Amino acid sequence: MRVYVPLTLSGLAEAHSVGRLGPGPLTAYAVTPGLREWYVSDDIEELEYAALNRAASASLRLIAAKPDEPRRRVVVAVDVADGAAVADPDHVLDASSLGEVRIAEAVALSKAAAVHVDSDDAEKDVAAAAAALGAADLGDDDAQFTVDGAEDHELLWFGIQEIPGLIG
Repeated sequence: MRVYVPLTLSGLAEAHSVGRLGPGPLTAYAVTPGLREWYVSDDIEELEYAALNRAASASLRLIAAKPDEPRRRVVVAVDVADGAAVADPDHVLDASSLGEVRIAEAVALSKAAAVHVDSDDAEKDVAAAAAALGAADLGDDDAQFTVDGAEDHELLWFGIQEIPGLIG
């Protein structure tokens, strides 16, 4: 099963230094029954893209919680055994947790298929989105528009051998 683990650049640097994502439990995003129902598609590529975007939103929340964190969203795509990822462990299909899965154990970074990271030109919009996140959560439409602005940026694809260049 392909899962998408939200991180920050400092979290990616830590994972690279220890060779694993974790310790567990890890929150990640994947194509779950709830995500399939919400997205209403049978196209696996579209569903994987939706799961990636859910992880990118979770990465934004991690960034917002750390004022000194570089303002670039990071998602690591990892392949895990089908039974390793448990869908909707705590939320009883809460809409905000669609696609969320829990992985009990740390995952070797060598199992990563790719790393997805914002380009440098997204930093301004990601910074604004991180600052507006709290107001957006409270229903402020202007703040939500700002948050959505970060989502307009496509994450770039990198191989795991390129991690040192991303964190260096």
